[in-house]
Amino acid sequence: MPALPVSLVSFPITAVGAGPEWVIYAAETGSETAADGPPAPRLPLAFEPWLFVRPAHQALQADGGGRVLGVFLENTAEGRTTGVFYVRLDAENQAAHSPGQAPFGGLQLAENMPADPVRWFVETIETELASRCIRHLTLRPPAFAYAPATSALQAEILRRRGYRVVLAEQNYALDLRQPYAAHLHPSERRRLAKCVRHGLHFEQEPPLLLPLAHAFIVACRAERGQAPPLPLARLQALFQQFPHDHFLFSVRQPNGEWAALTVAIRVDARVLYNFYPASPLHCNSFSPVVLLTEGLHHFAGVNNFEILDLGTSTLPTGPNASLLRFKRHLGATAGLRLTWGKELQNSAGEWSNET
Repeated sequence: MPALPVSLVSFPITAVGAGPEWVIYAAETGSETAADGPPAPRLPLAFEPWLFVRPAHQALQADGGGRVLGVFLENTAEGRTTGVFYVRLDAENQAAHSPGQAPFGGLQLAENMPADPVRWFVETIETELASRCIRHLTLRPPAFAYAPATSALQAEILRRRGYRVVLAEQNYALDLRQPYAAHLHPSERRRLAKCVRHGLHFEQEPPLLLPLAHAFIVACRAERGQAPPLPLARLQALFQQFPHDHFLFSVRQPNGEWAALTVAIRVDARVLYNFYPASPLHCNSFSPVVLLTEGLHHFAGVNNFEILDLGTSTLPTGPNASLLRFKRHLGATAGLRLTWGKELQNSAGEWSNET
């Protein structure tokens, strides 16, 4: 297979005094610089990357097919990569998706980024995609709580460049600086006490129980009308490749049976993501997820996380009102999570697949 092109463009910022020079580096899987997998940044990162934008995670996301394009914004004056973007290319449908297969994707930016290089970064991403005959781009960034300032900057730039919001969701998170019980709704405080009174307890489970845990989660989600989780093989691959970033937690009954389970993901040093909480309907009278969340809150707190992300609550038919209410009862704060889409054009103003 012939080597794919690698793009390198520079953007000098003129300012009073010596302004930095911004360079964008882009490469695709199969190119001369990314022959063995998704491309990686050339310069050290100016931030800790989210798990889902690490090249190793991108490699797992690419298992579903399609090439991965990586685009990196570099500040050569500081010798740092200040922006990272990965997108999976679906050439057959002339579409690109970020993330490929993960809870979120989009741009990750260093804090306090000026608007001009970020605007140019987005423009260059579109140009790179259009040159590959991509007509439609979908971006699903994380909730605003992850990085409020850069999320707001990104949203404003996307809006001005003609992106439209294709999905707006409420995302709930717990502030780990606050005691868990302090903001519990009285009804959930009673259920928490009931769990403790009846001998239910929180545990961290070993990954060797993943097959049984996966079957439990599948059954619980099915009876509640929720989408199935990732396939077992994919979940096992994530635990094997990122053992320090994936955790299995449970609430067990006195007889040892599970009353609730979840997979938690270390997104970065600040955020622990509650990925797949599950509990069978017959345990509703105890509401063991309240105890499960208390255990997660404690685990996250002692490991110096700042945010426990409880995620969105969206069904195919729309918001899951009962689950949203439950998260509010847990004391979680609502935030915004947006999914963006844009039809791309080539430099001549035509659709990217036209000549």
